Amino acid sequence: MALALKNEVTTRERLREILPRGTGNASRKDLDHINAVGRAFIARCPYVLVSTVGADGRHDISPKGDAPGFVEVVDDQTLIIPDRLGNHRLDSFENLLVNPGLGLIFLIPGNKETLRVSGTGRIAADADLCARHAVNGRSPDLVLVVTVEQAFMHCSMSSVRSRLWAPDLWPDTGDVPLMSEWVKAAVDTEQTLDEVQAIHDRDAATRLY
Repeated sequence: MALALKNEVTTRERLREILPRGTGNASRKDLDHINAVGRAFIARCPYVLVSTVGADGRHDISPKGDAPGFVEVVDDQTLIIPDRLGNHRLDSFENLLVNPGLGLIFLIPGNKETLRVSGTGRIAADADLCARHAVNGRSPDLVLVVTVEQAFMHCSMSSVRSRLWAPDLWPDTGDVPLMSEWVKAAVDTEQTLDEVQAIHDRDAATRLY
């Protein structure tokens, strides 16, 4: 059930009435390419979030991670993200087949700023491109080729407010729900919680590449 709102903002004019457009550097920092600063950031980045939208308008966000620099900067307009082993849901790829638009957020552990990239994506099975991203002798079956249309860095305020990279302030994760608990709650399976968790633990140890 949708939450009833008493003062919903439904127009751009109303939005800007409440929050006027900024006039500082933040409103002028967008680029249409990856510059030297962006290249250096991506080279140190082990984790990126990929956002796509399907034909039905539903949004998906998929995390991708590997050794720092696993995202290749081919040139100022082109990135390549290898598709490592996963669950074969292929939500992002299926979305891209009907809507090539995507967004990326690059995160570096301990770094307060993030890099945001928007553009379009193509799915490639080119053997030479896949081979460039081989790990332990195993090439990915597919790579995501991103054409950059917008790039800029986000400031640190969200990281500072959340204490995201302050280990001494991190919460105890002992009572954080596990993936296996989600599966047991969402899927009609006869497997026990321990059996489901064992599958995920095994995959995390043996199916990385």
